[in-house]
Amino acid sequence: MGGDAARADARPAADAPADSADGGTLPDAPPPDAAPVTIADPDDAGSGATLFRAGAADPAGPYFTALGANGRSCATCHDRAAGWTVTPAGLEARFDATDGTDPIFRLVDGAVSPTADVSTVAARRTAYAMLLGKGLIRIGLPIPAGAEFTLFAVDDPYGYATAAELSLFRRILPATNLGFAATLMWDGREPSLAHQATDATTGHAQAASADPQQMATIVAFESSLETAQVTDRIAGALDGSGASGGPATLAQQPFHLGINDPDAGGFTRDVFTLYAAWAALTGGDAATARRLAIARGEVLFDTKTFAISGIPGSPDRAAATCSTCHDTPGTGGHSLDETMSLGLDESGHRTSDQPLYTLRRTSDGTTVQTTDPGRALITGKWADIGRVQVPALRGLAMRAPYFHSGVAPTLASVVDFYNTKFSIGMTATEQADMTAFLEAL
Repeated sequence: MGGDAARADARPAADAPADSADGGTLPDAPPPDAAPVTIADPDDAGSGATLFRAGAADPAGPYFTALGANGRSCATCHDRAAGWTVTPAGLEARFDATDGTDPIFRLVDGAVSPTADVSTVAARRTAYAMLLGKGLIRIGLPIPAGAEFTLFAVDDPYGYATAAELSLFRRILPATNLGFAATLMWDGREPSLAHQATDATTGHAQAASADPQQMATIVAFESSLETAQVTDRIAGALDGSGASGGPATLAQQPFHLGINDPDAGGFTRDVFTLYAAWAALTGGDAATARRLAIARGEVLFDTKTFAISGIPGSPDRAAATCSTCHDTPGTGGHSLDETMSLGLDESGHRTSDQPLYTLRRTSDGTTVQTTDPGRALITGKWADIGRVQVPALRGLAMRAPYFHSGVAPTLASVVDFYNTKFSIGMTATEQADMTAFLEAL
């Protein structure tokens, strides 16, 4: 519920009963033999779909119920139609329909600061600008006790952040496909999905307490979801002509921590083979051309090599591929509980609406500027500044914008960023093929 992401602690089998944290069967969880239900939602690339492995969602269940004091439920911030997160377009519609009083628009984390003026519609539009513009919520975290650094200076356009509570603006990660995730939250701060649901209920929903039974039911529900793109606006059905796109195949994908660790034996760079059958298609129609582009993009993702160096959280590599970091088969997440930094937190990537923090290392006085210290605010380690999780890639087209700070408005801009960042050398055609592939995930 709420927050900036979630994962399941273990991937349950499709026919396994939903269990509480102490192993007891939940009486109000969906029955384990319920028929799966698939619901599709349109997006700019075609449509995404969610497979409810344990049967239809209970609209009266705790996931969809306001459990706190401010009217929010898990579904407030994790909307199925937006890939179980939120998008600026959807948020604009909610703002316009309610004059900015929908439960997602709350000072606790939806505004640029907890002290922002929300007395008028115009004031609310200003106060919730980060949420409306990029789908970002504010996470308030302190410099941890005993950290290897201190806050030397702060430039917060909203006049709120201090060492006691930095303002971090982050995308809400999707509450689906959680059985494949190795890291919980962008900064890895939660030890379990049940713990995260509890913190979200008492934090984002502002409840006085959280009922363990309700939290376990939320976990069981979220753990039953698989979401993926199911149709492409030009290629059509993504499971046609031998392809295996869509959530049904995803639900059968095995996973365990470290399943495809690039630094362990047995690593395969062929993380995605969903559209291998399309590489041999022939024909001059638009649908076939699009399918061929998707297939070429998949091959590029798995095999196009480039050098990686100086990336905190990743060893230097002379011949990496996209699948080196996005190594989880079939989903493209990272199969280990690790975080990395692409430098998007650095001052050179700052936009004027983001706070900028100058951190000083206690040992030698070295300073660094960052918009989001990431994992370092949890561990207190200088080496962790800017490190965030590598998110999974299924259902991408449903949930723009991208990266933890929402700085990439489209998947084409994501591809362009990587092509420039790592000097990959993709041609314009290759970038278009890669974008087509990502839109088909």
